[in-house]
Amino acid sequence: MPTVAGDKSTIEVEGQQYLNLAGNDYLGLAGDRQLVQEFYQDMGPDNLLGRFGPGSGASRLMTGNHTGYQRLEEQLSNLYKTESALVFNSGYHINIGLLPALAGKGDLILADKLCHASLIDGMRLSRARVIRYPHCGYDQVKKLLQRHSNFHGKIFLVTESLFSMDGDCADLDKLVKLKEQYGAILYVDEAHAVGVRGPGGLGLAEEQNVLRKIDLLVGTFGKAWAGQGAFVACSQLLADNFVNSARSLIFTTAMPPVAVNWLSFVAPRISAMSAQRDHLRQLANELRTSLQAMGLTTGGSSQIVPVMIGDAARAVTVADKVRQQGFWINAIRPPTVPPGTSRLRLSLTAGMDADQLASLPDAIAWAMA
Repeated sequence: MPTVAGDKSTIEVEGQQYLNLAGNDYLGLAGDRQLVQEFYQDMGPDNLLGRFGPGSGASRLMTGNHTGYQRLEEQLSNLYKTESALVFNSGYHINIGLLPALAGKGDLILADKLCHASLIDGMRLSRARVIRYPHCGYDQVKKLLQRHSNFHGKIFLVTESLFSMDGDCADLDKLVKLKEQYGAILYVDEAHAVGVRGPGGLGLAEEQNVLRKIDLLVGTFGKAWAGQGAFVACSQLLADNFVNSARSLIFTTAMPPVAVNWLSFVAPRISAMSAQRDHLRQLANELRTSLQAMGLTTGGSSQIVPVMIGDAARAVTVADKVRQQGFWINAIRPPTVPPGTSRLRLSLTAGMDADQLASLPDAIAWAMA
């Protein structure tokens, strides 16, 4: 189904305009025409290939490691105050690459039950023992560590920070204390929090004041950064390990210069977008209040606002009806979420305003009647 992005978080589908509530452009950068024009205004014959080239031509370990990569990774390590940062082609690439490079037979991974599918696939590829604990069940994590820590080699605690389907947040401080007590390695996927959480948009770890205590902090560029790729902020030792053993980094063509240089271009701007983060938080809070006033079941504490339906077929029907009212919404069903918990996932962006969302709770309530 071809789509065309528009201004103010709208989308055109088959010639019809909708408010896009199914994307992840959380800061509205992908639809910011002025910003995109600013990025391209310096393009000319001298930098056409070096900065704006559409292809890299090889993997990073061959000839694809162009200068944009070094600049971007230095920016990231400076922002996150880590020894190193390493850029991968996507969030999926990074999550299927890191754990297999570090964990193997004899090791143990304790992971939140609602971790993203890419993390689950990375755990499977690692060949370590995996135990998935109840969502945000930190008392259970402690019991598992007490029971198993003496019988395994390395132990990894794996979680998202802002959960992509429920819109709620992990308590990273509790996980930090547990990893320090038991000598574990803490892996936090900040995909949906980078850009939108923390004073400088560095994510939930910044907001909860544990930024320097995360061993593997993963973020993606395909959401709030409106680009392509993903990164891990970590020690130099770990980064060197990944360059030599993370198969999803080694055996894939590098991102093109235009994609990497866009990320360098927006990095300092995102740090300064506190007004957009405040606006996004206010939009989400107001929408949750309005949904609850209509008797609808919602939850979370972020720009991701779920509306619980339950039955998968009913969720599809409701989403279809809401789209007829001009809101692009998709039903989220198993296997993305557990059976019986199908929902609408309302994904807000800073490019929206309250007027655009005003009639949405009524539209959903009407569709569910």
